[in-house]
Amino acid sequence: TFFVLCLLSAAFTPVYVGVVFFGFIPEHRCFSPGVAELSQRCGWSLEEQLNYTVPEWGGHGAGFSSRCRRYEVDWNTTGVSCTNPLGSFMGNWSAVPLGPCRDGWVYDTPGTSLVTEFNLVCEDSWKLDLFQSSVNAGFFIGSINIGYIADRFGRKFCLLNTILANVVCGILLVFVPTYLWIVILRFLQGLVSKGCWTAGYILVTEVVGPKYRRTVGILYQTAFSVGLLIFDAIAYAIPHWRWLQLTVTLPSCFFLLYYWCLPESPRWLISQGKNDKAMKIVSNIAKKNRKKMPSHFEDIKFEEEYGGKQSPSLIDLLRTPQMRKNTFILMYNW
Repeated sequence: TFFVLCLLSAAFTPVYVGVVFFGFIPEHRCFSPGVAELSQRCGWSLEEQLNYTVPEWGGHGAGFSSRCRRYEVDWNTTGVSCTNPLGSFMGNWSAVPLGPCRDGWVYDTPGTSLVTEFNLVCEDSWKLDLFQSSVNAGFFIGSINIGYIADRFGRKFCLLNTILANVVCGILLVFVPTYLWIVILRFLQGLVSKGCWTAGYILVTEVVGPKYRRTVGILYQTAFSVGLLIFDAIAYAIPHWRWLQLTVTLPSCFFLLYYWCLPESPRWLISQGKNDKAMKIVSNIAKKNRKKMPSHFEDIKFEEEYGGKQSPSLIDLLRTPQMRKNTFILMYNW
């Protein structure tokens, strides 16, 4: 159970940090139809072309002007000098007017990203931030709502449904043609993914005893770090963001097999008064681990000061002094 849930933790990384590769920003400059023709006629190298035709091109094109402005001249004018093209228009090159990139951009990269496909640069660079903010907004809302679902309907039920929703959104992301739909689907991914990862974390700590709870919690997080390294390697091999999205999403389909190989949390079942189901799972765990189940386990009841079956509520986070302390510490840490 611990091992298969660690696979889930590792597979969560593309949703969390995917913007690093999906939204990669390569070096870019304004596209000018006349420059390519003039460069071919003059026999310029790429570096000469950049120095002659791109404003403030300083070695690596690091300035805003070099990326987002172009000279407002007609490069197709006859008599343009190949050694001092701007001097053909004005005596002082610094007096040549600058304008926006009306014909798009040229990107120095062999692959594709959201940035190159939708031109999310210069005045539209905020749209890339919105892409990641939509995921984080989904994380925030989903962590609260899906946490409630996991308490109300069970960890396994929550896990399977959020895995399915994440796979569907991830595959749709590969095929939607517009930026708006990409942001919407990314928000929906965030809505289910963080809650899915958290439900797995809860389940893996609830199927072991208190002695091992801290260890499996740390290793579950470690699996996420391993997933980061694997994701880096995949992104290095696949520089096209849609193919990368499909590659990291399809393996998540196998997590739907958890329906057959993953037990429900016995602790949650006991909290819902389903002792028979809980004892059946605990008995199976004992059998597979070659342990003998203590006889007094059959009489376990979930007892609270208000008694009976648990009905989850946000008030539970503040109900007791210990819970209040834990809640405030975690809020501060986050």
